[in-house]
Amino acid sequence: MSKSTQFSQERNLKDSLPAEISILWQQGLFDSFSGVGGVNIHYALFIHTSTSHDKEPHKQVEYPAIVVVPGRGECYLKYNELAYDLYQQGYNVFILDHRGQGLSGRLLSNLQKGYVTNFQDYVDDLQYFIEHVVDKYCSTKPYLLAHSMGGAIAVRFMQDSPNAIKAAVISSPMLGFNSGFLPNSLAKKLVAANYAVNNLISNNPWYFFGQKNYSPTSFIQDRLTHSTKRYKEFVDLYKQNTAIQLGGVTTHWLMQGIMAQKEIFNKLGLLKTPILLFQAGADRVVCQQAQNDFCHNLHLLQPQSCPNGVPIRFDDAYHELLFESDKHRNKAITRSLSWFKKY
Repeated sequence: MSKSTQFSQERNLKDSLPAEISILWQQGLFDSFSGVGGVNIHYALFIHTSTSHDKEPHKQVEYPAIVVVPGRGECYLKYNELAYDLYQQGYNVFILDHRGQGLSGRLLSNLQKGYVTNFQDYVDDLQYFIEHVVDKYCSTKPYLLAHSMGGAIAVRFMQDSPNAIKAAVISSPMLGFNSGFLPNSLAKKLVAANYAVNNLISNNPWYFFGQKNYSPTSFIQDRLTHSTKRYKEFVDLYKQNTAIQLGGVTTHWLMQGIMAQKEIFNKLGLLKTPILLFQAGADRVVCQQAQNDFCHNLHLLQPQSCPNGVPIRFDDAYHELLFESDKHRNKAITRSLSWFKKY
């Protein structure tokens, strides 16, 4: 696919991936490193072939880099279509699996439970990945493209390392949880109470109310994407690769997420990287008001971020913009690349 034809489209996603995407995947580099506490962190790289004859033939200087930071429960295997699109646009692409999910090391005896000891562990793993893996292939700072929980991780990383990234796009970032009909303050008290009881009577982290082991929903019940083909693609992927399946979240994970979100807002002044925020208009996973507050407050501090102090809103789109129907996904990728080229 040439640049003139833009991005992969739903009509090309049939019973299997288009051959050109599979070919790129076969050329990828797949490895792992030891993250915080010795947890094995897996990653994938898609590097443009060097035409130079230097002593370091794999050191890339001519192609900019995009680091993709996935959301909760995701695996880099799910990002094959996006990796292809970004690669075709002239970028080297780097994706990691967060601890406790994907192909990376799990942290509990029940491998299905969504858990992290400390949210900062996600951030430190990302920092190691960028400093010890990504930077080996880059002569300039990379860009960040982060989704959902990955958006929260990316923001915390940019607060800790304000000069590490050229520019970032955070798509449907997990800056607050969607508590549904419950007021947010009451929902937080409920999480805290469940967390306290769990710690009092058991050393085993419990699932939060209503959470359970991996169980895919039908497309009719789905609230992640309007694309039937992309939804089927990743449901089939997780069905065929049981090792990457992940269930719901533990109360401990929720508490860590709430504390990380509070820290993000407390440290807004540390953000120096130009940030663009995408908001899915029909998102039922994360809190849109938190995204609005983030953009308003960050723009006052750093006018280059969140133009006009508001998110880029995708009306009627569901949570996973990068896996949405073409009309939303094409726009999201185009706006991302335009933002990166600006910096």
